[in-house]
Amino acid sequence: MKILVPLGTRPEIIKLAPVVAELLRRGHDVRTVATGQHYDPSLSDTFFDQLSLHPDSRWTLSGTDAQRLGSILTQAVDEVVVTAPDLMLLLGDTNTVPLFSLAARRYRVPVAHLEAGLRSFNETSMEEVNRKVAAACCSLHLAPTELAGRFLLAEGVAEKRIRIVGNPVIDVLRQWDIGPRPVAERSGVVFTAHRASNVDDPVRLAQLVEIVQRLAMHVGPVTFPVHPRTESRLIAIGMYDTLASTTGVSMVAPLPYDEMLRALQAASLVVTDSGGLQEEASWLGMPVVVLRRSTPRWEGVANGTSVLVGTDPDSAIAAATAMTTLVEQDRISKIPCPYGDGHSANRVADVLEEPGIAELLSISEPDFTGGMLPNLA
Repeated sequence: MKILVPLGTRPEIIKLAPVVAELLRRGHDVRTVATGQHYDPSLSDTFFDQLSLHPDSRWTLSGTDAQRLGSILTQAVDEVVVTAPDLMLLLGDTNTVPLFSLAARRYRVPVAHLEAGLRSFNETSMEEVNRKVAAACCSLHLAPTELAGRFLLAEGVAEKRIRIVGNPVIDVLRQWDIGPRPVAERSGVVFTAHRASNVDDPVRLAQLVEIVQRLAMHVGPVTFPVHPRTESRLIAIGMYDTLASTTGVSMVAPLPYDEMLRALQAASLVVTDSGGLQEEASWLGMPVVVLRRSTPRWEGVANGTSVLVGTDPDSAIAAATAMTTLVEQDRISKIPCPYGDGHSANRVADVLEEPGIAELLSISEPDFTGGMLPNLA
């Protein structure tokens, strides 16, 4: 099968690397395209190198947000026309996903969507919109969990089009032998914040600064890999130097992926607005304080390994304090990761080799001229 795999940002690079490797191993013709959404080398180049994923084509984007979006769509259409793939494999919820989905549907190329069915139920989230656009365009929904599959069923997606495959980020951790450490060997906090709804809002950003300072004072030393967006916003409000000089706070550049995983392994707690870190922390048996009011990763909330606090400093510190007791650390360390078992790439490849998959992926015009009505069952 000729498969086109677009890659937009760091999470897509990480999560698609084992899938691309497995598809190539099985003899599929895979073409990867890096769309340039993460144009900072610290957020892309190091990850390509560490994961041995070298795109066949790399784009450079410039201009306003609107111009960048237009450029991705224009180049996506050109890519589909020239490549003529049998299948487009997309992952996640960045702008790359809906734009390539639309390009694929325009030329009747079937789409398989990894991380299908994640829902935050946040109407202000563009990621939520992107996921729903992908759902409307795709023929095969590769959901990470049973809950994600149920969300798709509730939206009217046919059960025959849904497969539960887990999240391939766990494949990377398993392959790299990154596992949980004993609770007694953990200490400190890993903190990240990059979401536009948090760091672009001066009030919320100031709350995040307070959270970091209070974590260092009441919970333990804080390692804060600073996203380029967050760094620029902190400088703009005059808080970067203040935070950097806070005792117990270590502000560092974005870490290479292996170093980030080692930092997570060594910590007692993750405080973040990232979605992917919720998955990685779960595999490592770690508690997570989520700096959001909703999340597409509800499994951690359901089993008590993660807590939603928004950006309220009092709520964040209360949750952090409660989750770093020895009793809670021990409880959480024993809960199996709900997001995958490290074999997602194999499952994805197996699905694409199922008997009858070509019929499921075919896109054709219906014919109701005989008077039949659509079957809503």
